[in-house]
This record gives sequence, structure tokens and C-alpha cells, in this order.
Amino acid sequence: MTDLVVRPLNAGEEHLFLSLSAPATVGMAWAGRDYLETVKAAQYRPEWTWVALRGGEVVGRAAWWGGPADQRPLSLDWFDFGTDVEVGAALLRAAPFTVDYCLVLPPGWREDPEVRAAADLRVAAATRAGMEPLVERLNYLWTPAAGLPQRQGRLEFRPEPDDEVILDVIRRTHDGTFDAHARAEMARGGVDASARDELEFLRWMPSPRTWWRLAFTGDGRLAGLAVPGRNQARPIIGYIGVVPEQRGHGYGYDLLAEATRILADAGAPEVGADTDIGNTPMAAAFARAGYPVVQKRVFLRHPS
Repeated sequence: MTDLVVRPLNAGEEHLFLSLSAPATVGMAWAGRDYLETVKAAQYRPEWTWVALRGGEVVGRAAWWGGPADQRPLSLDWFDFGTDVEVGAALLRAAPFTVDYCLVLPPGWREDPEVRAAADLRVAAATRAGMEPLVERLNYLWTPAAGLPQRQGRLEFRPEPDDEVILDVIRRTHDGTFDAHARAEMARGGVDASARDELEFLRWMPSPRTWWRLAFTGDGRLAGLAVPGRNQARPIIGYIGVVPEQRGHGYGYDLLAEATRILADAGAPEVGADTDIGNTPMAAAFARAGYPVVQKRVFLRHPS
């Protein structure tokens, strides 16, 4: 059999990436992303896009995504090959990136044998390449047709311009968090590292810093943090966090409602959001606020 050749694309070789015939059952192809438009937006780049070739024919492809100003990719989110798991694993082992793999899936992916088989193949290849399953997340999309979530009037929301204050609040909300990414960062470097990583993401978003809100109870005690934002694709709920001493009152919904309304007031035609599949309080808040699940996302991560 002809040896497998794995390499990044050269400039102008986008046709190689598109030459692989792969059913759009999972991943960004299923989600409807236009590869060439994403290339034009400088979110996929030749050096971040790798192909596996056998006899000059593309048998596997992987595209790592990042913002147009980023110096390195932030995630792997387009990954296709046939049925040979070793081809996929070889492709991932050859590339020099150690960021998370985000596998985008239909909401009912486990109930469709074809979709589940495609997902399982990709997870198997990533695992063979040395990655480890991290978490499955629910992805939501609010639209005005759902109506604005109602404010409860229980909390007072205030802007806070000082990033050090925000950082301290994030530290507090990470205590006992359900979020697997935050827990993984805490395991690697402690709560300060996880909080700084969260703040770095919030500052990375190309959206107004003035949207961020701290929430306080009627007697002036801190309840949590709500950060509406925008990523490279659309408005999103960037962060919702309730401090430990205020949990159990359903304040996650109040924070979500406020963030949604800030984005709606700014003209957002839709709002995306995510939460871990095991975060049942936040999932309940999203359901109450009119956010249906539109995708599931399985994350795999390189070990520490």
C-alpha cells in the first residue's frame, strides 16, 4: 500500500481540502459552515489546515480554527477521514497543535446509527492520537420568536470596568463549578489559572466591554456575573456564574435573562450559548428562557 503523507496545505491549495468526499453527518459540514468563506475570514489558514494523502489522493483532513487576529489556533473543529481510524490518528499526531477538539453533532446523535458511527470513528481517532474525552455540551440558540425572557426584579445589575474585580468574581464562581473546562484548568494550574483563562476568553471577544454586568441582591450582596458578548460568528452568552453562597435561588436564570436582553437591545438577531450536559441547573435556566438545544458538542483534550 502507498505510504501515507500528512502535511499542511500550501497557500492556494484549498481545493485539496474540498476534494475529500465525506458525508455531512457530523461536524462543521453538518452545521453548514462554508469552508472557503471561513478561509476568507482568516479563521482557517493553510498552516492550520492539514491533509493526509495516499497516492496523491486526500484520505483525511483536519482544520484548526482561530480568530483573524490570533497567532495560534484555538480549537480543532473540522476533522474527516474514511473508516480507517489510523489515518485520522496519524493526521492528528503529525500536526503540532494541542488545543481541544470540538466535535459538533446533531442533538439526537446517539439515536441515528449513521451519525453515531461517524462520531465514534472521530472520537476513536482522536483518542488513538493521545487525546482524552473531556465533556459533552449542549449548544443553544435563542431567537426573538421565543420572546424575551422576563426579568424577575430580584437582582440589581451594574457594570464593572475593573478587570481585577471581575477576575475575583470569576475565582469565586469557579468554586464548586459544574463546568468541565474550568475544572480541568483548575486541576492543571489552580483556581487563579482557571479564572485568568476565563477572563482572557471574555476579553478576546470582539464585543463591548460595557456589556458585562455584576449582579447584586436587594441587600447589596454579590450574586454573580453575566457577560453577554459576541464571538466571530454571532452574539453569545459569554459567561454566567453565581457565587457559591448565592446558589440554590435560581439566580442563573436572572443572569441569563439580563444578558439576553442586553444583546436583544443591541439588535442581536439570535444568541448562542453552551452549557455542560451535566449542569442541570443551567440547562433548566436555558429552557425557561426560551433557548432550544440546536447542537451537542463533544470535547476532547490533550492530557496535561
